[in-house]
Amino acid sequence: MPSYECGYRYCSFKTSRAVKAITLPSFAKLNLYLKITGKRKDNYHDLITIFERVSLYDTIRVVLRDDPAIKIFSHCNDIPLDSTNLCFKAAKIIQDRYRVNKGVGINITKRIPVGAGLGGGSSNAAAVFLALNKLWGLGLTQEELLELAAHIGCDVPFFILDKPFALGQKRGDKVSSIPGLKNTRLWHLILAPTLNIPTPQIYSDWDKLYQPKAELTKLKKDVKLILSSLKYGALPEAVRLFDNDLERVTLRSYPQLKSIRLELERLGLLGVLMSGSGPAFFTTMASKKEAMSYYQRLQLFRNQWRVFLVSTC
Repeated sequence: MPSYECGYRYCSFKTSRAVKAITLPSFAKLNLYLKITGKRKDNYHDLITIFERVSLYDTIRVVLRDDPAIKIFSHCNDIPLDSTNLCFKAAKIIQDRYRVNKGVGINITKRIPVGAGLGGGSSNAAAVFLALNKLWGLGLTQEELLELAAHIGCDVPFFILDKPFALGQKRGDKVSSIPGLKNTRLWHLILAPTLNIPTPQIYSDWDKLYQPKAELTKLKKDVKLILSSLKYGALPEAVRLFDNDLERVTLRSYPQLKSIRLELERLGLLGVLMSGSGPAFFTTMASKKEAMSYYQRLQLFRNQWRVFLVSTC
């Protein structure tokens, strides 16, 4: 797997006269904290979440076409290659809004597990926005890109923001950077079962089973404590407050996932949490050495789960 520095500010947007193309990394995310605060009139949910960008990534290559067609290519059989793909939607909305008469070919090399709660599709769409802004010479600001991204998916704006950590509110699409965490680097093991869980189903199940209980004031206090603990290196205190409302719903709908959590805890891994609507679990550690030690032990289960060693990026 090629190595990329994290963050698009580090990426050199290179085009050649023969073939105008851009290749970008498309990073995964974890939700360190996710609490639902209410149901919206548009059937989405208001929530508060702490996003973290991590070093697991797909590769997106965007190539200009002379005709107006948008074409999606991938070796991965688990993603659509038609107009339902988020990369297609990203290219289409920017093409229509700015009346671009050229098309684009988008090649997606997948490494992020699909439908695992790691934001792969949203990250891919964000990479397309950034690439086309450059290739088509649109000169859009980050604010303009954030507005476009919110039309495609609730997680897409986080990847446009281009920060290692961010606070997400409203549908998750109102994102803001978190001061004080510039030098914070966490290590994680991600364990992804070979199971694709549709996020809308989990939110629908949540509506049937639960209602928001905690007051927004308390949730914001929890977030403040987590961020303060991370800032000052008090990782155990932060991990104790990590939480995800969707995890209990996913575990109820897919009870076979409970065995993964139990096995991870049996191995001594603390703070095991599901990211997004799952089914991927992650655990958090302060050092690469500790993470590597557990990573090697978890290779015993590689026939059952995909295991990734990642860090904040």
